[in-house]
Amino acid sequence: MDYFIELFFSGLTRGSIYALIALGYTMVYGIIGLINFAHGEIYMIGAFTALVVSVALSIYNFPLVAIFVLTLAAAAVWAAAYGYTIEKLAYKPLRHAPRLSPLISAIGMSIFLQNYVLLAQTPDFLPFPALIPDFAFMEPVSHIVGSSDLAILVTTAIIMVFLILFIKFTRTGKAMRATAQDRTMAMLVGINVNRVISVTFVIGSALAAVGGVLIASHVGQINFFIGFIAGIKAFTAAVLGGIGSIPGAVLGSFILGLTESFATGYISSDYEDVFAFSLLVLILIFRPAGLLGKSTTEKV
Repeated sequence: MDYFIELFFSGLTRGSIYALIALGYTMVYGIIGLINFAHGEIYMIGAFTALVVSVALSIYNFPLVAIFVLTLAAAAVWAAAYGYTIEKLAYKPLRHAPRLSPLISAIGMSIFLQNYVLLAQTPDFLPFPALIPDFAFMEPVSHIVGSSDLAILVTTAIIMVFLILFIKFTRTGKAMRATAQDRTMAMLVGINVNRVISVTFVIGSALAAVGGVLIASHVGQINFFIGFIAGIKAFTAAVLGGIGSIPGAVLGSFILGLTESFATGYISSDYEDVFAFSLLVLILIFRPAGLLGKSTTEKV
């Protein structure tokens, strides 16, 4: 039973990280209908930013809690700046271009960022400091659930609650929902659609960076390629739950994380990706719009 519980919480931890990244995919797609394939690289850049900042703060003997908080904040702000810049340079000029053009631009930006970090850092895995301390109250169950697992779950839950409240009750959140529903009508009633799109990229990038810091601290190493793998998995989770649906992205992420964890634990780690993508295929066969997505009928 302990092994089952261990795998269950491991799956929740994976799902939490996938959710933080998948939200960026689904928010951007819901508003402008674009799959931002450079989003995984933003996650990776957030992790590298956290590595640099945490090492610098450690040199000056900052407390571990302060290092964790400041590192999260720095990674989120830096990644948000990257997300904002990418939207302005790679996507905004193609806003009215054929749908294939921004997609190709997104793939190109993904490759550019990968190689940029590769040249600026190293192709090897780098050790990442453990920013999350061991909690004393977790000691009796530490063989099943680690302190970093708990920290990731709690941090993700808090972020989700704040994001839901932000989108539901704030002026900007209402503008985001209006833009997602009908961009043209949103412009007609005075909403600054360009600013809404930029804010969406900023929020999605910051969330991905937080996920990058948390999982890097949990695993203990990073390299330039982690963004591609995590991005593909998070995109799969977003499609699984229903691309464009925020609850769907979260649900799909946890389903994917649990599927990978149990497949790895009870069968083999070699089949982790096989089961994950097989689940996606089955869902799309029977629910093409995803678990919580809505099918739309286009008039011809």
